Amino acid sequence: MLRIHFTPRDLTRVTVATRPAPLWEVLLSLHMLQHSDGRLIFEDWRRHVRTSVAPDQMRLLLELTPPKGYSPDFLTPAESAPDFEAALEIALATPRQQIRGQLDLLSKYRPASPWTRELAQGERGSLHKLGRALRTYHAAAIAPYWKSIGTHISADHAHRGEALARHGVDRLLSSLHPRVRWVAPVLQVLDMNDRDLYLDGRGIELQPSAFCWQVPTKLRDPELKPILVYPIQHAPGILRQASMDQITSSDPLGSLLGSTRAAALEAAVAGCTTTELAKRCKISPAAASHQATVLREAGLITTRRAGASVRHEITQLGIWLLSGYGSGNTRHPHPQSVPRLTA
Repeated sequence: MLRIHFTPRDLTRVTVATRPAPLWEVLLSLHMLQHSDGRLIFEDWRRHVRTSVAPDQMRLLLELTPPKGYSPDFLTPAESAPDFEAALEIALATPRQQIRGQLDLLSKYRPASPWTRELAQGERGSLHKLGRALRTYHAAAIAPYWKSIGTHISADHAHRGEALARHGVDRLLSSLHPRVRWVAPVLQVLDMNDRDLYLDGRGIELQPSAFCWQVPTKLRDPELKPILVYPIQHAPGILRQASMDQITSSDPLGSLLGSTRAAALEAAVAGCTTTELAKRCKISPAAASHQATVLREAGLITTRRAGASVRHEITQLGIWLLSGYGSGNTRHPHPQSVPRLTA
């Protein structure tokens, strides 16, 4: 069991990431690629990746990312980055001594290969080779699903933020995941190696992930920025592949729902009141109430009372629609489950 020890200062410095971390999704997806768990969620994705990434590129990455045990921390840098390329530049700029030390640690879990020895020795071109393999893999395994992943993580962030705002940090930490227990001032993460992590006032960042499976994870080095990566709620449709039309179109959802209603559905990802919905969509409160009613009757949002106002939040069906309805090679729902929207 991992035990994360909080001080009073740490409790004021708990944050929840608002978006997916590109290299964490890369690393954890490589783990899932080597498992057979979660077939309903990941099997179509696995089939796509295995036929899209060249075997020699895949081999390099799998030698660094065993399905269980340790993966080098430099593959998931603690520094925040706005996108994949920025995160990759940070990873590739890791000092050679750190890379060598982490690969030496990896060799205790998996025998070193010629490739990992080359990387550890800092041979010319080894980091370039790693960067090329990561870019190739990301283009096939992550980028086509990025919109879907981002939508689900935005919804998770809204849910966590609501728990924090309404009930405080105790509720946030105690409801994080079934394999996480909050016994103040210690956060217990079951099924992880037995060790203690003392935050010592640094706080902690909670990072939701689509490819994290069953058990949260973290960086091994206790001196690095404390980050706990946890799984979001997995459901069929979490990995919907965007078609090229969706990638290049500026407003594909607007073509389906109408621009105002699409904007209202987007606003509900983070949760909003009717007044906030009106401001975000630049419409009157009466029109916002009407749009919310239509979306609610279609099963795309829910509405509940929050004090003197009401709060609109997206449903799983709404997330599915927002993240790529009818696209790629994904399975289509039964026709009766597709919402019919009327003005």
